[in-house]
Amino acid sequence: MATQIDTAQRQIVLVEDAHIRPMMGNKVLESLPSRHIPYSLVDPYILVHEATVRITPEQANQDTTHPHRGFDNLWYAISGSSSTGHSTGPGGTMERAKLAEGSLLKVRTGRGVLHAEGLGKDELAEGKIGTEMRGFLFWVNLARKDKDVAPTAQVVQRADLPARREADAIVRTLVGEGSPVELGTPGLILDVELPKGGALSIPVQSDFNGFVHMLEGEASFGANASRASRAQIAVLGPGNVLAVEDAQPGTRFVLMAGKPYGEQPIYNGPYVD
Repeated sequence: MATQIDTAQRQIVLVEDAHIRPMMGNKVLESLPSRHIPYSLVDPYILVHEATVRITPEQANQDTTHPHRGFDNLWYAISGSSSTGHSTGPGGTMERAKLAEGSLLKVRTGRGVLHAEGLGKDELAEGKIGTEMRGFLFWVNLARKDKDVAPTAQVVQRADLPARREADAIVRTLVGEGSPVELGTPGLILDVELPKGGALSIPVQSDFNGFVHMLEGEASFGANASRASRAQIAVLGPGNVLAVEDAQPGTRFVLMAGKPYGEQPIYNGPYVD
C-alpha cells in the first residue's frame, strides 16, 4: 500500500509593514519584534533588522560597542562588505570579523559578549570610504538551558553556503541542509531571488514556525495568495509547503523558519533570558 505524503500548503496569516528604527547612526528597517505579531507565531526568531551601513570615518570611529547575551546574533551581507569586532577571543579579547558580499557572521552570545566594535573599520583602512554594505541582522533565541554557554563567533563565506537553481529562483541556504551554520534549534533560512519573476514551491517542515521578509519586489505567498512587497513581513500558517507565485522580476526575500522552543523570552534591553 502506498504511503500518502501530506503536502498541505501553508497560508499567510498576516502581512505587515516593517518600521524604521534609528540605531547606531543608521536607519534600520525592523520587521521583528512587532506589536501586532505574537511571539508564538515566530518563535524562535526574536528580532529582524535590515540596514545599509555606509563606510565613513564617523561611522567606523563611533563607539557602538554594546553587550548581548542569551541568543544567536547573525549578520548577513546582502551586498557590499563591512566589518565588526566582538569579544570572543581568548580571555574575552576583541577579535575582528570581515563580511564580504554573501557571507554570514554568527555570534553565539551565550552568557555574554561585547559586539559591534569598529563598524566598518577594516574597509576604512583599505580606503573604501563611501562604499556601502546592505546587511540583514537577526536574533534567534537559545533554550534557557543553553543560555549560559561560552560565546563563540563563526564567519562563513559565500562559497561555503549552498546555492541552487530551483524552478524560477536562485536559492541560497544560510541555515539548513548543507550549511555549516547551526542554530540552537532545527531551522531553515533561505535567501531567495527570482531575477525574472515567476514561481516556486518551498518545503517547510510542518513543526516549524516561519515567515518571509521582503528585500525587493513583490509576490503572492501561500494557499491564500497573499501579496507581500518590499519592506513587509508575511507570517506563515500551518502546513509544510510554501507556494510562491506571480513574483515580479527582481523579487528577493528571506524565508526564515524554525522549530519553536515554546519558551517565552524575557527581554532586558540587549539581553534575552
